[in-house]
Amino acid sequence: MVFNSLHFVAFFFVVYGVYRLLPHKGQNWLLLVGSYYFYASWDWRFLGLLVASTIVDYSSGRLLNRFNDHRRRTLVLIASLTFNLAMLGFFKYFNFFADNLQVVLAVIGWRPDMFTLKVLLPIGISFYTFITMSYVIDVYRRQIDPTRSLLDFAVFVAYFPHLVAGPILRASVLLPQIASPRSASAAQVAEGLWLILWGYFKKMFVADNLAQVVNQVFASGGLPSGLAIVLGTVAFAFQIYGDFSGYTDIARGTSKLLGIELNVNFRFPYFVRTPQEFWAHWHISLSDWLRDYLFLPISYALSRRLDGVRWLGQGDEFWIYSGATIITMLLGGLWHGAAWTFVLWGAYQGLLLVIFRYAAGDRRKRRRRGSLTQWTFQWKDLPAVLLMFSLTCYGWLIFRAESWSQIVLLTGRLFTSFSPSWEVLANVGLPLLVYAGPLLVIHVAEARRGDLNAVPAWPRLARYAVYGAIVYAIVLFGDFEGSEFIYFQF
Repeated sequence: MVFNSLHFVAFFFVVYGVYRLLPHKGQNWLLLVGSYYFYASWDWRFLGLLVASTIVDYSSGRLLNRFNDHRRRTLVLIASLTFNLAMLGFFKYFNFFADNLQVVLAVIGWRPDMFTLKVLLPIGISFYTFITMSYVIDVYRRQIDPTRSLLDFAVFVAYFPHLVAGPILRASVLLPQIASPRSASAAQVAEGLWLILWGYFKKMFVADNLAQVVNQVFASGGLPSGLAIVLGTVAFAFQIYGDFSGYTDIARGTSKLLGIELNVNFRFPYFVRTPQEFWAHWHISLSDWLRDYLFLPISYALSRRLDGVRWLGQGDEFWIYSGATIITMLLGGLWHGAAWTFVLWGAYQGLLLVIFRYAAGDRRKRRRRGSLTQWTFQWKDLPAVLLMFSLTCYGWLIFRAESWSQIVLLTGRLFTSFSPSWEVLANVGLPLLVYAGPLLVIHVAEARRGDLNAVPAWPRLARYAVYGAIVYAIVLFGDFEGSEFIYFQF
């Protein structure tokens, strides 16, 4: 079941109607049953993995709270992480490592008749394993107390708005809302309806229509011109943004109707000036997760190894940052998909972060995550924004390419086959303008005010004109076939 299907619309109307009539505990039981149905409608066989992850990590949290001995608490943490990583590793990476092992053995002349099990990737496994692992780690660090209610924890893990593509919620944010009685305020309902409408526009009008253009440019075996590659990559930048942020908007909107707040996951990521700002504005919940559970522990480990070392006049800090950043982004790239192109994309993003950090030196001025709500787009930043967008788009070329050889081919044609073409402008440039243009106009207006909900605050005539235009665009040009969201495959 996907958000942009009639199945989900009917499902949500039923759940929401019953939800409004139930007391708090009944609401939680309804959310659990509804979330399991939501997940099982994709493939019921993998529902057992979700239930197993829930039971293991709920039990781990309870044991961590019971034990005071450091050794036993560490063993519980290791057991929980091993279970989650083994489950994620098998279902997501078994085929990848098996295929690469066969390639390596063939290089040295050994061609064994290996049995390869083609494992189907359970939808959302990357997200809910990160959610449960963060819960256990936070309990281990004594940053939160474990919940006593298995029902509340099961709802926290399986909560259908964020289950298959995030945001990656922390227990400290979501569990208290699940454990407490709740009702949606009038302001939440109004904001939720706007987010749902805006999310459907991003997905059905922007992303799904641009997908057709992008697929033509990145078709395997094709030889697009340099201009087509540039425009097609920009189209993919807006496709993946519209697709993923559209999912998040629908998730946040439906959750607001249920009286539960989810984190903002995107905040004008293409209007930033540096890679550091990009990762503070793109997939924010993943960036925070990677920072807290990978980057900081790796930095601590490296700091102990490099104690007293000085290179390039930057001190230990730069090299610790660089090493931890590269490792984190390599793993972050692999998290996105079991392919070497994603590893290369992670390395590219890590190098951008390191290079910009080194160039800034001690004079760097970073926008802190805590001040994102005050962030606004300034026209004086436009040159830096355009440079950063160009670097981001080349990263998307790596991300979208189907193989390393295609990356090399497309990169080469950017420099050897770049010539104006009316055909390319008509077939790629014009659709890009038509489908991404309205989104960009709205985002400029929002970013100038630093407000993701600027449109509902506009004068009545202006905002109703926008609402009407969005509905019109979805009805006339939207894809109603329920195409999957890009991040479902991750």
